Amino acid sequence: MYVITRNVQTELVVQKSRFLTSLYRVSTEQEAQVQIKALKKEYWDASHNCSAYIVGINPRAERSSDDGEPAGTAGAPMLEVLRQKELYNVVVVVTRYFGGIKLGAGGLTRTYAKAVSEAIKASGLSRMIPMGDYAFTWPIDDVGRVLNHLYGKPLFSVKDVQYDDQATIILTCKRADQADVTHFLTESLRSPVSLEELRLFEAEEPLEASHS
Repeated sequence: MYVITRNVQTELVVQKSRFLTSLYRVSTEQEAQVQIKALKKEYWDASHNCSAYIVGINPRAERSSDDGEPAGTAGAPMLEVLRQKELYNVVVVVTRYFGGIKLGAGGLTRTYAKAVSEAIKASGLSRMIPMGDYAFTWPIDDVGRVLNHLYGKPLFSVKDVQYDDQATIILTCKRADQADVTHFLTESLRSPVSLEELRLFEAEEPLEASHS
């Protein structure tokens, strides 16, 4: 799953109609609805303000609106582009100023989809990587030797070292790598190591432009 890297607004002109696409990152369904309402207010004089959003992963909320365009010609193709790009926590509004030439159902469907695709390309995508902070303890009189084994390793980074009766070493790594990190520690330190989960979070990793 991916998120957009930055909020963008793009413009597409087709047969004298202007299509302004506003693409925003959101955290909740309410935030998406507020953004749609704000854009409708800003572009109150437009012919249509069609919208689509996807919020969350599990559970996941999806909604779309044709806002007066023929049924299925705007909101649905917009939402489908978001799905195809595997996006979430995103809302898009395509504002149309009618130019006097009708595009037909097929033309509308293609244009609304293209408008969203171009906005996503302008924004760029980021992959969300599941990460975690994990801790293990070690005798203080041996912690210097242990840290020499830990710094500069590609599987994880040393986030912090806390000193009490024992040293608590806190590592950050991808959640998918936790078992490999545990194995590495046990092998390199020649003693069984058990990692305690402290915090789970997601880190954003921008993709190359070619992927968007």
